[in-house]
Amino acid sequence: MATLKTNTLTGTSTAGSIAVTGEGNSTTTNLQQGLCKAWCDYNGNTAAITDNFNIGGITDNGTGDYTFAYTNAMASINYVFLGDAQYEDGAIGSTTMLNPKSGDANNRGASSVRVECKSMSTSSGPSNYDYKQQQFLVQGDLA
Repeated sequence: MATLKTNTLTGTSTAGSIAVTGEGNSTTTNLQQGLCKAWCDYNGNTAAITDNFNIGGITDNGTGDYTFAYTNAMASINYVFLGDAQYEDGAIGSTTMLNPKSGDANNRGASSVRVECKSMSTSSGPSNYDYKQQQFLVQGDLA
């Protein structure tokens, strides 16, 4: 069995582009496009990051409202954000939402993202909430 050890992979025709042959051997995937560019696990009660990749810091803007600075900026605001929160006491019939805050285009920026966490139950509308365990990931192009 051969082992390949390297610190840097560079494409031969384009330095920032490496194609990986797919499972069926008929298609390729761009390695850089397929990588997660940022992710974060944090405690909403204390606004403290528990683990992350490419997140430089957190700002607590109020209940269920946080801003995260990227260590390395995104190329534009055209990236995918996917988030989740977990209710620590198992509230049956409630839904959680973790999304970029709506209302201002600057909330989803290239150098940071402002996130809003909401809880909604069958008996009440959505309201901001500081869940103990929240997490998100970002897919897109780095600057």
